[in-house]
Amino acid sequence: MSIMKIDKAEWKAYFDRMARTLEGKSVEIDIEALAIGSQVEAQWLPLLGISYDLHDDLLAVMAEGLNHLIRRPLAVYAEVQMGEVVSIEVVDEEDYRHILKLSDPLLLSAPH
Repeated sequence: MSIMKIDKAEWKAYFDRMARTLEGKSVEIDIEALAIGSQVEAQWLPLLGISYDLHDDLLAVMAEGLNHLIRRPLAVYAEVQMGEVVSIEVVDEEDYRHILKLSDPLLLSAPH
């Protein structure tokens, strides 16, 4: 496992590239801050997209039934295991930590 800090100049290209490779993944979105503690905003929803808008300084995470917007992010970290991104942590200007956990959907066999 390794943690990589993504430079702000690379965010747009990084998230555009990531959006293409995340198709079919599920996402859990946790928010952590001193003011609110730790909260789960979404549990394992199908991930539809992720993008960074440089002009509005806005990171958008689109999941089924949810648009999670992170305004004015300050830092982005990716946790990588065996060459695959398993989580992304985004720290915003209010020191809220938005943690996006990524997973492949569970494939269940048909009942016998």
